[in-house]
Amino acid sequence: MKFAHLADCHIGSWRDPKLKDTSTLAFCKAIDKCIKEKVDFILIAGDLFNTSFPRLDNLKAVVTKFKQLKDLEIPVYIVPGSHDYSPSGKTILDVLEEAGLFVNVFKGSAEDGKLKLNFTVDKKTGAKITGILGKRGSLEKSYYEKLILENLEGEEGYKIFMFHSGIDELKPKEMENIISQPLSLLPKGFDYYAGGHVHIVDDKQIEGYGRIVYPGPLFPNSFAELEKLERGGFYIVEDGNARWEPVQIYNIYKINKDCSHKSPDEIKNEIFNEIKNKEFNNTVVLIRLFGTLESGKPSDIDFKEIFNEIYSKSAYFVMKSLHALASQEFEEIKTDAKNVDDIESFLVKEHLGQIKLDNLSTEKEEELIKNLMKILSTEKQEGETVPDFEGRVREEVGRVLELDL
Repeated sequence: MKFAHLADCHIGSWRDPKLKDTSTLAFCKAIDKCIKEKVDFILIAGDLFNTSFPRLDNLKAVVTKFKQLKDLEIPVYIVPGSHDYSPSGKTILDVLEEAGLFVNVFKGSAEDGKLKLNFTVDKKTGAKITGILGKRGSLEKSYYEKLILENLEGEEGYKIFMFHSGIDELKPKEMENIISQPLSLLPKGFDYYAGGHVHIVDDKQIEGYGRIVYPGPLFPNSFAELEKLERGGFYIVEDGNARWEPVQIYNIYKINKDCSHKSPDEIKNEIFNEIKNKEFNNTVVLIRLFGTLESGKPSDIDFKEIFNEIYSKSAYFVMKSLHALASQEFEEIKTDAKNVDDIESFLVKEHLGQIKLDNLSTEKEEELIKNLMKILSTEKQEGETVPDFEGRVREEVGRVLELDL
């Protein structure tokens, strides 16, 4: 028996024009690899698409690959994920299943307030497959709590359980705050547990259960994931052995700079020195800056020049992350104030005078800031149109600043 285990394809996840088709490319490449490997069947453990109703161009590419698999008699078994799922119950997955392109194995019935799952049997191998979908906010947990276990655990043969949830005992420390569920809610005694949802690559054999596997995303879905994973992949399982197959779309080059005690120009020069003898063909370049600048603001760093230089070296795409970069003008302030008004007043006072305003005393500056905060926190009134609301806010801001807005 030989099968593939994919999860978290997230077709259509990237919005930037340069990366918007990358998840589709990764999916097509993975399916081509499955065909070349002559797998008996394919599992997709949730989040095939990034939304319950994907863009038509992405949908067309995916349907083409599913049709190719169908013509080659390679069945696909899925459970919907938290992104595939729609509160309305309507999803494009239903349409694709109706067209015979794959089988959703989350099938069963309600019995006395409990959930009884049925097995889907793969015709060629006899593998018995079942599973539970994923919902946003891990609301699928209620299904596990109501799950009838006797028929699942007592079934003979090679059994696969598909799920789209985090497991408390398996999630890494950096994911400790995500909602997950205890391992004990899974039915015991399955040969393979095909997981999805948490974007980690993990393969563990757990006594009493079996092999529990997370393949990670087919392509990283964020700046942080690109940093950590660099590429996506999936598992191919053959005769009890599982190997992770990487899906390489772009190379990744990471620039990490501690900007503490440095000026914006120094940061720019350091980046230029690091890349001066490099070429970035088919490469996504990630720039992460952190620390507290000695002078100036993050916006003073000439990213236009930096990006132009990197693109001149054939980079495919350049991204930056500045959320951990601070300016001495606005360092972290700690306060023991107990309510919002006191905290706001404290913070305003702490920052007075850090930006020079001509002919304005600190008392007047404090009054100006508080007036602006009050105006900008105002809400649109009942029946007020958006243009009227925006006009009213502009007028009040102009009055406070003594400007003609």
